[in-house]
Amino acid sequence: MANVNFNELQNNTFDAIVIGSGISGGWAAKELCEQGLKTLLLERGKDVVHIKDYPTATMNPWDFPHRGRLPLQIKESNPIAERCYAFSEASEHFFVKDAEHPYVQDKPFDWIRGYQVGGKSLLWARQTQRWSKFDFEGPARDGFAVDWPIRYEDIAPWYSHVEHFVGISGNHDGLETLPDGEFLPAWTMNVVEKEIQKRIMSNYSDRNVIIGRCAHLTQPKEIHLQQGRGQCQARSLCERGCPFGGYFSSNSSTIPWASKTGKLTLRPDSIVHSIIYDESKQRAIGVRVIDAHTNKAVEYFSKIIFVNASTLNTNLILLNSTSKRFPDGLGNDHGLLGKYIAFHNYRGSMTASFDGPMDKYYYGRRPTAVMMPNFRNLYKQETDFLRGYMVFYTATRAAWGHNTDRPTVGAGFKEAISEPGPWNVFMMMQGETIPKVNNMVQLSSNLKDKWGIQLLRISVGYDDNDARLLKDFLIQGAEMLDKAGCKNIITADSGQNPGLDIHEIGGVRMGKDPKTSMLNKWNQLHTCKNVYVTDGACMTSTGTQNPSLTFMALTARAANHAAAALQRGEI
Repeated sequence: MANVNFNELQNNTFDAIVIGSGISGGWAAKELCEQGLKTLLLERGKDVVHIKDYPTATMNPWDFPHRGRLPLQIKESNPIAERCYAFSEASEHFFVKDAEHPYVQDKPFDWIRGYQVGGKSLLWARQTQRWSKFDFEGPARDGFAVDWPIRYEDIAPWYSHVEHFVGISGNHDGLETLPDGEFLPAWTMNVVEKEIQKRIMSNYSDRNVIIGRCAHLTQPKEIHLQQGRGQCQARSLCERGCPFGGYFSSNSSTIPWASKTGKLTLRPDSIVHSIIYDESKQRAIGVRVIDAHTNKAVEYFSKIIFVNASTLNTNLILLNSTSKRFPDGLGNDHGLLGKYIAFHNYRGSMTASFDGPMDKYYYGRRPTAVMMPNFRNLYKQETDFLRGYMVFYTATRAAWGHNTDRPTVGAGFKEAISEPGPWNVFMMMQGETIPKVNNMVQLSSNLKDKWGIQLLRISVGYDDNDARLLKDFLIQGAEMLDKAGCKNIITADSGQNPGLDIHEIGGVRMGKDPKTSMLNKWNQLHTCKNVYVTDGACMTSTGTQNPSLTFMALTARAANHAAAALQRGEI
């Protein structure tokens, strides 16, 4: 008889295991714990405790050695992370450093990562919009990817469930293209943004301009106070971690909530190597984990496994989870795993000036922009490109504006910055990209990381559809700003790599047919029903909206399905 440490086996056995503690993983842990399941939450990075582990949250600019700017050495050694707008001296401790976690770029791809408890929920831009019926019906109507196995009506109650707990600010705008939700009071547009809104909407019957919706507590409700969270202070220092809990993160919300049930075990510094598949039971029985510091391997066992490691790492884990039954990766019977990756096209932007009232200003640093839901190809195909894009804009008065003759030192400098300058406008796009079989990730055949796991190879790029969509935005955006009365309009194509949008999706897509998809309508692997994938990897298409609210709603829906199925003995 083999030597079996039954105490260790018992200590390492749970009802459910969740891989990844970011936005979706935190939600999986919360829902499973609330359903009474003993849950292990695994995080490959360090522990980050709300408030305690936000070292720069309340620092002043002069408290930083380099006044918040990154030293040249750090910038040069992190050319990928450095491209992210939020990577600074105040937040660099929450970003993966390029050299510490390499990957292979078959095509240029900026993979922005946050390896710590809370993941990128400490770093996200917090913009939260529901998908509409157009987004879930899009692939089937327009003939790309595969048909989503769900529709808006299936997920709408779970959007409400998530919004109630997270706290989403917004207006009830009554738009078919952007359904309303459970909202806290909205942020407000400033005087110039309102004027541009009025002029755009008077010139275009199909373009609705509204204030952005975001996961910030403008007026906390009792459920938020119970979480220990408080009102957003409009500091716009969110990527440092918010000691007020004013914006939603796993650290301030779902993980502490799950912990209060007494059902949660959180283990940081735990790199998931693979999922263990039992050939005789024809189901997954646990995960193999490598300690990030000691490289010691350990196995944990459970009845349910949720894979929420973030899109590309979720693909990596499943590709690495091989067995006799699944030699090419768990659930990968038809070679679909790792394919049909998509992202958001952020390349287009423009700036302009506006002759606004010089006696008007605004207060605070509003954490959202003005936005315009997609207006392209909604009811039928009408352009030379598939799908469409959202538009965001802001109007601001920077101190001294663009005056190049301003003094840069002394009393004149102080006087110059004491008064705001002229009004300036910034507009940008968020375009849908089409999932394609050749936009894919796979494991390197010869390169491994320091824990012995094969590196991920990423081959994801733009195509002609992306170029045509970008061109349309640059034309339409400039025309809208012109009709709104803006001057000095300058358009730009950033040419940025895919990945810098930090909205990558796919590789483990949902679908109706096991031959053309990896997951069913409940986010279960078609061929291994006790494994659920509910982060961005599960997405069939990108839509034009920000994705995180949909990740959270899908996760809550799947976790409750898993708990019920387990109770019924179905998995």
